[in-house]
Amino acid sequence: MPELQTSAVLRQHHVGFQLTDVATGQTLATWQADKYFVPASTHKLLTLYAALRILPDSVPALRYVVHGDSLIFRGTGDPTLLHGDVPSRRAYELLKRWPGKLYYAETPAAESKFGPGWSWDDYPYYFQPERSTFPIYGNVVRFKYRQPGQRAVTVQPRWFAKSVKPAAAGATSPDHVARALEANRYTWYPSPRSWTDESPFRTSRELLLTLLRDTLKRKVRPAPWRLRPNETPRTYYSLGVDSLLRRTIRVSDNLLAEQTMLLCSSQLGHDSLSVARVIAYARKQWLLDLPDSLAWVDGSGLSRQNLTTPRNQVAVLLKLHQLVPEARLFDLLAAGGRQGTLRRVYRDPTGLWLWGKTGTLTNAHNLCGFLRTRSGQLLAFSFMNNNHLAETSEIRNEMERVLTLVRERL
Repeated sequence: MPELQTSAVLRQHHVGFQLTDVATGQTLATWQADKYFVPASTHKLLTLYAALRILPDSVPALRYVVHGDSLIFRGTGDPTLLHGDVPSRRAYELLKRWPGKLYYAETPAAESKFGPGWSWDDYPYYFQPERSTFPIYGNVVRFKYRQPGQRAVTVQPRWFAKSVKPAAAGATSPDHVARALEANRYTWYPSPRSWTDESPFRTSRELLLTLLRDTLKRKVRPAPWRLRPNETPRTYYSLGVDSLLRRTIRVSDNLLAEQTMLLCSSQLGHDSLSVARVIAYARKQWLLDLPDSLAWVDGSGLSRQNLTTPRNQVAVLLKLHQLVPEARLFDLLAAGGRQGTLRRVYRDPTGLWLWGKTGTLTNAHNLCGFLRTRSGQLLAFSFMNNNHLAETSEIRNEMERVLTLVRERL
């Protein structure tokens, strides 16, 4: 497209573009589509594809066995227990109402709590919680500051309140909340305006047991996971899988994406949960026919070790379109002008015309998805920008200009 080559906004950084007719598979436009880019959160399209292939209709919340009056349970990676945005109370109610004793058996994790290539100094920010086999509260502490000028915040879970203190008088910070590197100690900063923020907590079996006891108001004891001869564990399910995937993709939730991969690992029968094993399985089963090889190391796209090409991304979009009905797929993606990361862009009062997944890291902004032209043609596209120094908003606006031209001309 000449607009890509002549754009003053796009001329100085690495740009890749592919546009393909969904009905015919014909490539309509391409620019450096065979070059490699850091995909950022557009890599969640691969997580979505793996989840739609592997997970059942409802999220497996936990595995359990019953020995006498005792319920012995372990995690599957399900992130929804008391989650602030996609909460499911089914597992909570099971544990709360169980008439006998409760025992928690930890599911081993085969990998680090942080993914390969994640930025270490993002540890206190809401977008990089630790992965775990049994998340609770989304593995974050939520803070609300509602009285500007006052020295008080509300904390959820309340158990952490004793570990929260206000900053020293006169201290300032660009962040609302700071956390100690190796401990769950938090400092918050007053502001002229109200705010809500989240900060991850360091996960451990001991903390999980403490939080379970605190919220359930009953004893939860640790126990080993030992099955009796010929004993098969049962699975308890929580919310519908689309509710989890919709939130993951629309708002680009990194913890939900990582935990979705761990859910896939659990569903494949692994005793220890592993994102890497799911990646290897999905690549071998369904992705050998991609146009280019790819580097895929996590479920969220947080890692700069992920590398792929624009034409790979379009190939994944076409696979998704073939796998599930179009209406379901578009409902899982963010819609331009409506919700998620696209709610303020690609607006048209006459109707929806663009659905996709954004991906943003420092110096990288990408968008991959589908657009419907004025003539009704459905196109899959990948528009990738890496190594730019311009503001992300400037890149985003130029992408919208170019894609709107595509919509009008085809």
